Amino acid sequence: MEEIILQILDALLRGERVDDRALVKLVNAAARRTGSDKRAFAKRRLLPFYQRVKRDEPERWASWSITPELERQLLGVLRMKPRRSASGVATITVITKPWPCSGSCVFCPSDVRCPKSYLADEPACARAVQVCFDPYLQVSARLTTLAQMGHATDKIELIVLGGTWSDYPEGYQIWFMRELFRALNDRGAVVGEYLTDAVRARYDAYVAAGLMAAPAGRAAGSAGHPTGQDSVLRPARSDAGVAIPEPVPNPALEAAQAQVTAGALTYNQAVARLYGADAGWLAMAREQRATWHDLEAEQVRNERAAHRVVGLVIETRPDAITPEALTSIRRMGATKIQMGVQSVDQEVLDANGRGTDVAQIECAFSLLRLFGFKLHVHAMVNLLGSTPARDREDYRRLVSDPAFQPDEVKLYPCALIESARLREHYERGEWAPYSEEELVGVLTDDVLTTPAFCRVSRMIRDFSTGDIVAGNKKPNLRQLVEERLRERCAATGERVREIRFREIATSAVNVDALRLDEVAYETSATSERFLQWVTPEGRIAGFLRLSLPACQKTPGVMLLGVPIAPGEAMIREVHVYGMAERVGETGSAAQHHGLGRKLVERACEIARAAGYERINVISAVGTRGYYRNLGFYDHGLYQQRALA
Repeated sequence: MEEIILQILDALLRGERVDDRALVKLVNAAARRTGSDKRAFAKRRLLPFYQRVKRDEPERWASWSITPELERQLLGVLRMKPRRSASGVATITVITKPWPCSGSCVFCPSDVRCPKSYLADEPACARAVQVCFDPYLQVSARLTTLAQMGHATDKIELIVLGGTWSDYPEGYQIWFMRELFRALNDRGAVVGEYLTDAVRARYDAYVAAGLMAAPAGRAAGSAGHPTGQDSVLRPARSDAGVAIPEPVPNPALEAAQAQVTAGALTYNQAVARLYGADAGWLAMAREQRATWHDLEAEQVRNERAAHRVVGLVIETRPDAITPEALTSIRRMGATKIQMGVQSVDQEVLDANGRGTDVAQIECAFSLLRLFGFKLHVHAMVNLLGSTPARDREDYRRLVSDPAFQPDEVKLYPCALIESARLREHYERGEWAPYSEEELVGVLTDDVLTTPAFCRVSRMIRDFSTGDIVAGNKKPNLRQLVEERLRERCAATGERVREIRFREIATSAVNVDALRLDEVAYETSATSERFLQWVTPEGRIAGFLRLSLPACQKTPGVMLLGVPIAPGEAMIREVHVYGMAERVGETGSAAQHHGLGRKLVERACEIARAAGYERINVISAVGTRGYYRNLGFYDHGLYQQRALA
């Protein structure tokens, strides 16, 4: 291991580029020299080795003479999945516990091990199932994994998924949020080879409730670090290399799932039986409560924590969007809402049992925008009752009609999972998946329709191919679409304006060559300004979303408890791209050239010129200090700055 690290350092000092191909050559050479399996020197092992030596063997590490700049380059070579923090922020997705769902959509899978519409085989769900959906444990484990992969974790976007947030009791919501912040404030799950006391205490609680089984050699309730050789927590199933409890198998899950899949039991009935009447889950539920004071104390801690929340996303439905719900969600620290729209075609919504109407969706968009939230919607093609032509028109309306126009879209095809009610329609021949050519064609047209202010975040769900009965099974669907886009644009001269396609990602950027481009568009509730730093080639290095609320457009909505006053503009998002760097470190990423500050100042100029007297920003808890340095002061649910 050490020899490979030293060879990489020598190459970097000579000014050579060490890419994945060069690294593979070094690994293969080391395997041949030692007669070992090359997997022993794999990239996923090199970085933990380097981190362990730096942490536990300071003299050995010092002998390598690694400067901060050389370390930055080395981590760039060893980092796993670099795009995970290419947006400048490391993302952690957490899942809420199974709970009765207020909807009954035809296409939703019903896996009783997870919240409605999610499957236990999806990566985030699999991690959640292993820790009984405990938010503290989910975040702690993910922090450790990201750090071991070489990602900076001081700027975190938390994504809370699991169905309609408003369906859960408020006490659970507040507790869940408090635990997310507390986990970030406590700085991870592992110290050296040992679980932290706080993490061990959480596991012990689940062991005591009978939901987990303690690892061999340690009983529930044994807090603190191990003191004897027999109690050292390794080896075991864990990215950290430490032994942790496993969920206790529940035979009733399989039987309940069979009944749900057969239609003999609804998802809600099964969840009530499995979790609502189980002594262990009931015991833990009694602990899953917190007060607003508890949550706000952790938020204050997080303002200066090592892992700061720079974005917090909550998932809900259009019919659950009310001023009261949004006020609560904002108080919890949320900055973005993921909303399941799926379609703005009423006939398609009705055919798929969505239980909502287009007017509710329109109202939800207006309320979310006036509250300052970023709007991340789910849109599906190939739904029951739709066609390729109808899908194209549906999406065009979603991204261009002033009543909608989301900031971000999850655009993915409907896929049949065995436990979904869609199976009945499939067996009767009433629904069939599009061919690959049809699907790629629809998605290609949709991307070209997407305006410059909108980002298509993903094109597939994380379903495993084994779970999909019918529908797209190719995990590289987006790659197929982007290949088609490049071919088509080369032939026709069309341009992709969508944000993700244009992101600089991990690329270096010449700041002096950037220009500030302003895109203006109108919505039902606001006048919007999308400010973007772009390269001469049109790639995007950063952006800001500015809303100029127009009371005369939505007089009814403005009286429904929206917490902004006349004369107040709203900054809904500021984002500058580049590989995430640790707070206080400098680098070549676009984030370190004052681009965000310049965007904010330009937004203030635009709002002032438009006659606004004050400007709000929907800051995340971990960015409050940044905005205070830009002249903003805390003001209710937001931070505010006078424009006079």
